[in-house]
Parts: sequence; C-alpha cells; structure tokens
Amino acid sequence: MHEHLRRLTEVIALVEEESDRIQVWGAKLAAVLRGGGRLMACGNGGSAAEAQHLTAELVGRFREDRAPFAAIALHADTSSVTAIVNDFGAEEVYARQVRAHGRPGDVLLCLSTSGASPNVLAAARAAHEVGVVTWAMTGRAPNPLAALCDQAVSVPSPDTATVQEVHLAMIHMLCQSVEEAL
Repeated sequence: MHEHLRRLTEVIALVEEESDRIQVWGAKLAAVLRGGGRLMACGNGGSAAEAQHLTAELVGRFREDRAPFAAIALHADTSSVTAIVNDFGAEEVYARQVRAHGRPGDVLLCLSTSGASPNVLAAARAAHEVGVVTWAMTGRAPNPLAALCDQAVSVPSPDTATVQEVHLAMIHMLCQSVEEAL
C-alpha cells in the first residue's frame, strides 16, 4: 500500500506542470458549453467510468450551482452501444456516436491508459471528420492517441491504476477550471 502511494505521489509531481494545460482546456470548454456546444467523452473500463464522472459533473455540478451543460459519456447509452457493436463492430461504438452527436467546435475527450484502444482511436478520427476538437488523457507517451488528438496530457506511469487516479485528479481540475472560467 505504501509503495502505491509513493508511486502516485511521484507521478503527480511529474504531471503538475500539466495543470496549466488543464486550466486552458477548462476555459476553452467553458466557452464551448456556454455557447451551446457539447462535450463528449469516451474510454473503456475504468476510463469509461471516469468519462461518465466528468459528464456527470458538467450536467449536474462540480462545486458551484450553475446551469447544466451538454455532456455525453458515449458508453452510457446501452441501447446505442449494443446496437452499434452488433451492427458495426466494437471499433465503431464511439465513432458512430461522435458522427451523430458531434458538431463543429464541440469537444471530444478521449481517455485511455494505453493510448492504443482501437475504438477510442476511431472516435478521435471521427471527431476530426466532423470538426470536433479532440483532447486526450493517456498513459505514457508516445502513443497513438496522443499523436492523433489535437492536444494530450500523458501520465508517465506504467501502472494502470496510477494513470487512472491521476486522470481523475485532472478531471476534477478541469471541472474547477470550467467553473472558474464561468
């Protein structure tokens, strides 16, 4: 247990410099949401849970009571997910939804500890097709997702749990930055 906390503390110190990027993302996202745009978020497993956590904070609230914002966790619509997987395959599960919901200027946040998930990569490519801005939170770089997205924050750890914990901290920082920008 102590070893896990030590590694987590070390990695947080390494990504602390990314807090400026997260603050910029928050200001940009606040402008998109305030202007009627939306955030879409995707990931697999624990990253899907973090995507849903983020969208819940935006539709509900993080700290401040404010108007709800349009934010969609792409894995959460089970009927769409299962229909798309059945008819088009798992790689298209997020990409098809991005093409349906995404409008120019919207934002897609892709979460992947490996940075190599085929369905998340397909979503980022689909976002580019429809004019959606792409941001990624990944594990160690270089990786295909960080290279594909407009901007990325990569967590320099080989440990999936540590990457996910740091992603959650960055999600909370992003929510705080959105609310500060409003």
